[in-house]
Amino acid sequence: MAIGMKKLEVFEILQKVEKAKSRKEKIEILQKNNIMPVRDVLQGTFDDRVQWNLPIGDVPYTANSIESYPSTLLKQHLKFKYFVKGLRESDNLSKPKREKLFIDMCESVHPEDAKILVSMINKKAPVKGLTKKLIQEAYPDLIP
Repeated sequence: MAIGMKKLEVFEILQKVEKAKSRKEKIEILQKNNIMPVRDVLQGTFDDRVQWNLPIGDVPYTANSIESYPSTLLKQHLKFKYFVKGLRESDNLSKPKREKLFIDMCESVHPEDAKILVSMINKKAPVKGLTKKLIQEAYPDLIP
């Protein structure tokens, strides 16, 4: 990466995928942006082995402003382990503490990334044109 180039946020990458005209272009965008936060979101959304230890549906969070948000999904994805059923980090947290941690995460990132988090735990594609089959083509090692 060239010096001074801004790293794209997860939502920016997924918006590019949504706007891409062809399947080939969508796959190229995903492969060009093959970073752990994107892979984690896509796996959390489309991999049936990943079950969330959170209630399904709307999340009662207050979105940040677009101009100012204290963190990014590029950093916050490391906390996903606290929300996956069967992982010690998740199972050792009380339900209220785990849910508060998720709400805090949603409130700390860009509002578009917060929407992606809610889509992920609801197992719904965060943008149009994103499918399990497309993810499997772009990242053959991610989802069986």
